[in-house]
Order: sequence, then C-alpha cells, then structure tokens
Amino acid sequence: MNKDHLVKVFIAFGLSENTISKPFGSGLINSTYLLEDGDKYILQKINTKVFTKPEIIAQNIRSCANYFESKGSKYQFIVPILTTNGNEYHESNGETWRLTPFVENSFTVDELNDPKEAYEAAKAVGKFAAETNGIEIENFGETIPRFHDLSYRYEEFLLSLKNGKTERIEEQKELIGSIKELSYICDTYEKIKSNPEIPIRIQHHDTKINNILFDKSTRKSVCLCDLDTVMPGYFISDLGDMMRTYLAAANEEVTDIDKVEVRPDFYKALIDGYLSEMETILTEAEKQYIFYAGEFLIYMQALRFMTDYLNGDIYYGIKYPENNLNRTKNQLKLLTEYQKLK
Repeated sequence: MNKDHLVKVFIAFGLSENTISKPFGSGLINSTYLLEDGDKYILQKINTKVFTKPEIIAQNIRSCANYFESKGSKYQFIVPILTTNGNEYHESNGETWRLTPFVENSFTVDELNDPKEAYEAAKAVGKFAAETNGIEIENFGETIPRFHDLSYRYEEFLLSLKNGKTERIEEQKELIGSIKELSYICDTYEKIKSNPEIPIRIQHHDTKINNILFDKSTRKSVCLCDLDTVMPGYFISDLGDMMRTYLAAANEEVTDIDKVEVRPDFYKALIDGYLSEMETILTEAEKQYIFYAGEFLIYMQALRFMTDYLNGDIYYGIKYPENNLNRTKNQLKLLTEYQKLK
C-alpha cells in the first residue's frame, strides 16, 4: 500500500501523518492494518467487490449501536470512529476505509485446540444474539444479498450444471449425484422460512473463531469483531457457522479427508456456550433445529465450493486446479461425520 495514500487516510480520520501502521490479522476479504498514534486503532480497506454497498454496513452497525445505547446495554460493541467530516467511512481513489478502536488486552486465535475456547466463543455469539433480541429488523439491510439463502445456493449449483465447465461436470457425475441426494437439507430450510414461530434475528453471519476477541488475562470471550456481515437472518446461520468451523481439527483445505473428524466434546461445549445466553430466548420451534444448523451451513459451503469449481473457479481463490473440488469433498466428509452425532 502506497504510504502517501495511507497518510491521507490517517488525516481523514483525524490521526497524525506520523501514525505507525502494519498489516494485521489473517482475514482474506478486507485489508487490515494496526495503527498506533498514541492510541491503537484498526484500519480496514473494505473489499467493495464483495461489499458493494458499504453504506449498508455502516447503517447496520449504527442500528445495533443505537439499540444498545437506547436500552442502556453495557455490551461491548465495536463502533467505527467518524472521519473529520462526520462520516462512518472514508472514500478516496476508489477505495473505502473504516477505522475502529483497537480492543486493548484482546487476542484472537486461528484454530481451536480446547473445548473451553469453543464454549467461550459460542457464548460470545449467543451474547450478541441475545443483546440484539427485540431490535427492529426493518432498520437493517443485506450487506451481501442472499448470503445464507440455502435455496438460492442450490439453484446456483443447478445452474452451474447447465452453464459450467463441461469436462468438469462429466468427470464429477458421481459427486454431483451425492450432492443432489442431500437436497432434503434445502427442503428443511424452506420449512424454516415458512414457519412463523422461527423469527428473523440479527446475525453476525461469519462466526469463525478468529472473529471472536478473547481477553488476554482471563481467556474469556470479549465480543465479536469484523461486523461487515451483521444483517438479518435465522439463528441457524451463526450457530451453523460455528459448527462448520469449530468441530473439526482439520480445516477445509485438508485434502486427506480421513483426517476430517468431528470432535464431540467441542460440539457439547459449543452448544452449552451458545445456550448459556440464548436458551431462554430461542423459541421452542427454533430449538427443534439446533442440530440442523450444522447440516445447513456445512451443506451450503459444500454447494458453494462445488458450484465455483464447476464454473471454473471464479469466486474463491485457489492454490491449485482441484482446490475447490477438494474443498467440496472435505465439507461433504464433514457433513457425514457431523450427522453421526445425531
């Protein structure tokens, strides 16, 4: 990143031109920097190819912050720092930048090695859902349209069978058939959508472990970060995303699928942590779909990887030609192992 350009961004937020910056974190979507100018800050360049309407991100975060303030909540919520012009983000040279305070004495982890961490992370996710319970959904927009719409993802998969790479489609007929056999998971999703006892809630929509901040002293969870995908959805989104990313020691890049196994003690810790905040808030109808949440998200991710593979790898970055194909197989194995818990 051009230093002179960064300096202009610093000044736009009222920081010194001598602000110290260095790349920060392991996120793949936005470019993130840790800044020091007396205090510490997190500066992010928002990926506007993914988030085409950053004003909706700002609106959603503002709506949460206003709600917490109106009810006198002490919940720790990371609110953007305004520019000197009073804006929630700065635009220049076709780029969109956001500044937030750095949460002192906090840290993140990139993988889970202890069920206690899973409990704390799930508790943080449940806490956010509990604190936003009762918020006016009408004040929120979709930062990524149809992001966790499983039926839409299945339609995109079917479309890739018509318009995708012919050779890949022919070679993967058996795998495609296996994916189609799991379409009953979509049928269940449609039942959820039509059930009036399952409300739309505000969800984070990206609850992987490095989006949870932990306290360095107590090792307890503090709050959620990376709030770009905060928007309306069903409770199965955040719960399911945790199940997809917390339960297996092997991540989606592992090609030896025999190593993809579900850790039952992590499942129990995750459920206990989430329900410690949400058990009295979830409706009885929602509680019937707690296990389904994992099926929902794991299957969705398998669909997305396979769709991208058949379309010629146009969305997800790949390191080798079969990367998305192997990711698909990985997630289908995870789904199989997960369903054994039932």
